[in-house]
Order: sequence, then structure tokens, then C-alpha cells
Amino acid sequence: MKFSELQLEPSVLNALDAMRFEECTPIQEKAIPVILEGRDLIAVAQTGTGKTAAFLLPILNELSKGKHPQEAINCIIMSPTRELAQQIDQQMEGFSYFMPVSSVAVYGGNDGTLFDQQKKGLTLGADVVIATPGRLLAHINLGYVDLSHVSYFILDEADRMLDMGFSDDIMQITKLLPKKRQTIMFSATMPAKIQQLAKTILDNPVEVKIAASKPADKILQAAYVCYESQKLGIMRHLFVEQVPERVIIFASSKIKVKEVAKAL
Repeated sequence: MKFSELQLEPSVLNALDAMRFEECTPIQEKAIPVILEGRDLIAVAQTGTGKTAAFLLPILNELSKGKHPQEAINCIIMSPTRELAQQIDQQMEGFSYFMPVSSVAVYGGNDGTLFDQQKKGLTLGADVVIATPGRLLAHINLGYVDLSHVSYFILDEADRMLDMGFSDDIMQITKLLPKKRQTIMFSATMPAKIQQLAKTILDNPVEVKIAASKPADKILQAAYVCYESQKLGIMRHLFVEQVPERVIIFASSKIKVKEVAKAL
């Protein structure tokens, strides 16, 4: 399905056209119409399926109509990590390019200036707040965050948030929101704790499931069980034996990235 076939505002379609987005992914095709109808949604979809656009586009579509309160927080998007919040915020900037919609990303860090910038965005009433649970609660507890106009509450990677221990934070935030709102939940898995959370905060939701994509048949996958001290040696051995043309190495931290780069 093409985005032009959905009931999207011209400003949204113009942004998609500028970004050369034409075809919906399966999760976008199934989720966007449900959200546009105003229904609560629980969607099971993996990272990389286009799920961020699946909730950003219909929310921006509704906000662009100008029917929501000005200088007020109209949408909250919860993210488990700072990195994901930043990614969502970047996509938000692209999709909202032709719309008078404001946003602020709220996440932890040691920079006091960053906290002040977040406070300013929250007090001025950014239309969309993209936040990690702990940092948003920190601002809320200081007494200057007005959540009375929130119409959309979105939880991205909900299962990961629960795994990281944010269940209580999410419930605290939920209790401060208007009862009349649209709640949208995205999760890679559907364990019992996610089902229980959905029953608690969603109202008669539509459920959408997208099957996990399978890796290409020609890709060789392998796992090596080793000690931490052996990892660099194994990588060097693989490079010598297989002589790969292009390589992407993922590491668990910035420090580890620097160590690997220096060693190789």
C-alpha cells in the first residue's frame, strides 16, 4: 500500500514525498488506519519494521489539523533509552518539517544545560514529548509539567521498558494523564507482563502482530563462546581467514568501541 492511499493530510504527504517514502511497511499499513480511527492499539513488531513512523505519522496527522490546545503537551512518547528517544526525535523532525508542530526530547545525562532545555520545552508546552520514564518523572516531580491536555500516550518498546524496571514509573505517569486519551503500545514480544500492562492502561485495543522477518538464506550466522580476553583474537583470526570487504562491528559501550578500534 502507498502512503497516498491513507487518509493523511497534505502536510504529512509532502514530508513523506520529500523523504522519498512511498510504500508502507506491513506494520505501517496495519497500524496507521487504526490510530487514525482513534482506537487504542497494541502492536507486536520488531525493531527495523518501520514502527516509529507507524505511530508518528498518524499522530502528526491529527496534530497538524490545529484542533488541539496550543502551547500544551498533547502527546507523550515513552522510550526505554536515551538513544531510542534521540532516534524518535530525529524522525519527528523530518516528518513534521511542513507542520507547525513542536517537540522536545527528555532523557537523562550529566549536562545541567540539557536539563534546563528540557524544562523550557516542557513548561512552554511542546506538542510532542519524547521521554525516558525516569527523566520525565524527575521533571514532573518538580511541579511544572502540565499533563492535563495529553491526548496521545505512546509506549515504544514496552517490553524492554518493563525489563529495565520502569513498570512503576510508567504507572505513575499514566495515573497523571487524562482518562480520555488514545493509548498506543508497541512491543517486540508479548509476555504475560505486557498483556497485564495492556489490560491496565489500554481501552478495548486493536491488536496487530507482524511476524519477525527471517534472515536471508545466503547469510551465514555463527556464534563463538569465549572469554572476554579472547574476543579480539577471534576477530583478528576471522579477518585474516575470511578477508571480508566490509565489516560492521557492534560493541556494548563507547569504551569497548574505542578498545576494538584501537586494537584493529
